[in-house]
Amino acid sequence: MAEDLKWYVAHTYSGYENTVAVAIQQAVENRNMHHLIASVNVPLETVTEVTESGPKTVERKVFPGYVLVKMVMTDETWHLVRNIRGVTGFVGAANKAIPLTEEEIVAMGVEKKEIVVSYDVGDQVRINDGALASFTGTVEEVDKDKGKVRVTVSMFGRDTPVELDLDQVEPI
Repeated sequence: MAEDLKWYVAHTYSGYENTVAVAIQQAVENRNMHHLIASVNVPLETVTEVTESGPKTVERKVFPGYVLVKMVMTDETWHLVRNIRGVTGFVGAANKAIPLTEEEIVAMGVEKKEIVVSYDVGDQVRINDGALASFTGTVEEVDKDKGKVRVTVSMFGRDTPVELDLDQVEPI
């Protein structure tokens, strides 16, 4: 069943996102449906607001009016989520919920892909993807938080620093 888990977007009344998320989690707990509904998420971002009294850090909803639910879509799970107070429906066409793509999930930062790197600063690497595929270079910097690596590549007789994704290079 785990491979059938997909992220769906439930539309809610504005301001009810957290209430809906808690209600879905409680319904899953009460009905013992952990294998069908794995996760409920209200994406938040941390923002620093500058007020008269000084800077203040607050958490803001990235998508007001929406709750993300990782679940296996069945009639039972559809009805469970759809009948929670505050849910107006799923994002999709008519009564058919459409799951988010992997690219959308990564772009929203809902699920982070952890990439294990087997190279470090000073190592020789080969670029395996993109416009510079098959070029080799030396690792200058590895930023695991941003998922980026800076590699110095020799092009046209000059050393050129290039920023790439962590999974675009491999050790030689």
